Amino acid sequence: MDVLFSQLFAGLSLGSVLLLAALGLALTFGQMGVINMAHGEFMMAGAYTAYVVQGIVSNAGVSLMISLVVGFLVGGTLGLVLEMTLIHRMYRRPLDTLLVTWGVALVLQQAARNIFGAPNVDVRAPEWLRGAISIAGLDVPRTRLFIIALAVVCVVALSLVLKLTPLGRRIRAVVQNRDLAETSGISTKATDRLTFFIGSGLASVAGVALTLLGSIGPTLGTNYIVDAFLVVVVGGIGQIKGAVIAAFALGILQATIEYSTTASIAKVLVFVVIVAFLQARPQGLVSVRQRGIA
Repeated sequence: MDVLFSQLFAGLSLGSVLLLAALGLALTFGQMGVINMAHGEFMMAGAYTAYVVQGIVSNAGVSLMISLVVGFLVGGTLGLVLEMTLIHRMYRRPLDTLLVTWGVALVLQQAARNIFGAPNVDVRAPEWLRGAISIAGLDVPRTRLFIIALAVVCVVALSLVLKLTPLGRRIRAVVQNRDLAETSGISTKATDRLTFFIGSGLASVAGVALTLLGSIGPTLGTNYIVDAFLVVVVGGIGQIKGAVIAAFALGILQATIEYSTTASIAKVLVFVVIVAFLQARPQGLVSVRQRGIA
């Protein structure tokens, strides 16, 4: 039972990291059709924001809370600039967005090297997040619990925004039928930019959370971008609920396989399972029901 609980928590912990990384993509890729390869670099921007803020605010606990807010604004601003300058010209051309954002990702990585240097840097965890808590005889790291809680808060907040606010209704209207939304008086341009702002801001929040797990560097985002896309695709394009299920399912699966093999073999086997799953259900775990014409 101890081993079972240990692997279950490891899977939930990994799943929460994947969920934070993929949540912004559920908007920018899932709901807007933009393949944003710079999403990982927005995570990197959030991580370096935490590093800069901690250099200004000595109290690690206060700096972490400030970094979550400032990181969201920094990532959102980067995403907004990217949408206004490049992405808005390429809607409905996903392959073009892939190439352009990949180039932007390389530029942002080099900018980070020029500003902060190539070596990795560390961000101190607050005192109240150091050590572990004993739950049912299992020592659970506090940083992992914080990331799980942060992922839950982000999912709930995003779901409430999409379902209960005027912005959420506009986003859903534009996603379902862009032309009809425009004829109804909805500014699709403003909606696209706000959507990209939120999705990119969530990526930076994920980057702030990743500073609690280890060192950060210019290539931080490349370690998570592929997994984030897989979570969105497996969960179902544009489906927040599907992304949540897929993130935790893949996290638990990888943690379980790692227990009896190695991390690299576990990654390969998870990819094999994903390919087999998408062959059987290409629409993902959750799909929108549509009426067909007989």
